[in-house]
Amino acid sequence: MLKKQKFPYLVGSRWTAQQTTWGWRHFQVVNRKNEGRWVFAEMVAACDPSVRFWLNAKQLKDRELWLAGWQSLQERGEEEIRDEG
Repeated sequence: MLKKQKFPYLVGSRWTAQQTTWGWRHFQVVNRKNEGRWVFAEMVAACDPSVRFWLNAKQLKDRELWLAGWQSLQERGEEEIRDEG
């Protein structure tokens, strides 16, 4: 019997960070790495491909850290902060 792969659709998926991460909020998974029982995702900022980092893919399931897809501030229920100066 084949073992079910963890995070089968990871590569190519898009994510919105709940907090600004490395200066950005929108990321795409461009690579995955299996190390023992752990799965890691290589994240790349949508607006700056030079911003890249690896994280444990399990963190993507934490809705306090990440939301699936690219979400706008309005979709996330936040007010946009505007500089009126």
